[in-house]
Amino acid sequence: MRHLVEARVERPTTALLLAAGMGCRLAPLTDSTAKCLVGLSGIPILERLIRTLNAHGFKRLVVVVGHESDSIQDYLGDHAGGIEVSYVTSTCYRTTNNIYSLWLARDVIDEPVLLIESDLVFDEALLKGMLKPDTVAVSRQLPWMNGTTVTLDRKDGVSAFCLGDMSRSDATHYKTVNIYSFARPTWRAIGERLDKYVAAKRTGDYYESVFAEMIADGSMSLSPVLFEANSWYEVDTLEDLAAAEVLFPRYSATLKLGVTRDTAELAG
Repeated sequence: MRHLVEARVERPTTALLLAAGMGCRLAPLTDSTAKCLVGLSGIPILERLIRTLNAHGFKRLVVVVGHESDSIQDYLGDHAGGIEVSYVTSTCYRTTNNIYSLWLARDVIDEPVLLIESDLVFDEALLKGMLKPDTVAVSRQLPWMNGTTVTLDRKDGVSAFCLGDMSRSDATHYKTVNIYSFARPTWRAIGERLDKYVAAKRTGDYYESVFAEMIADGSMSLSPVLFEANSWYEVDTLEDLAAAEVLFPRYSATLKLGVTRDTAELAG
């Protein structure tokens, strides 16, 4: 009797946190502290993330630091739980964007990886959907959301990243949540493309430019994982912080799950 054996999909147990930025729009709170250490309902944003990573069995965390790097390292020295933490330092964080931070991490990670921004707060259970490699967290759009969106094809995949003027607030576009899960081959391919951008001195770009290019030329494929719009928040400004505190009055895990959906379900 013949048996069909599915290829084993290796889930990420390493997370990459980009935390080098100055968080100027959260001033004065970030004048003397890292953005990810700003308190949200009395709990640092970073603490919420660490609890979530521990709850989902992550073993390793790589943090790209710059602004107030010592404070991040001091905090994680006491609060990382069972996660092994290592650091990559960006010495030019004042003049570069997140594409450079991502590039700095390319040689210290050679395994499936969860990429996450340091200014996100979200329901803990949502991360379950991101344990499958080559996925991107997306959300239906609400008025407060802005920035990069994606469009979806009919085969449960991302068809395009839409940046700048290409991004739209309509039912065909979904907001990126800035959480990505990559298989090892995908991460290696991203590193090679990042090398080209940095060699061309495009360190002021955002990494979404790389993702947009790779989706367009077929060198990367991503499946969407839907995050309910009222279960996450990106904290960029003082107004964002106040709004996020309404959604997250205290730390608690919910039963909401992030699940991969096909285009019909997402378009609902």
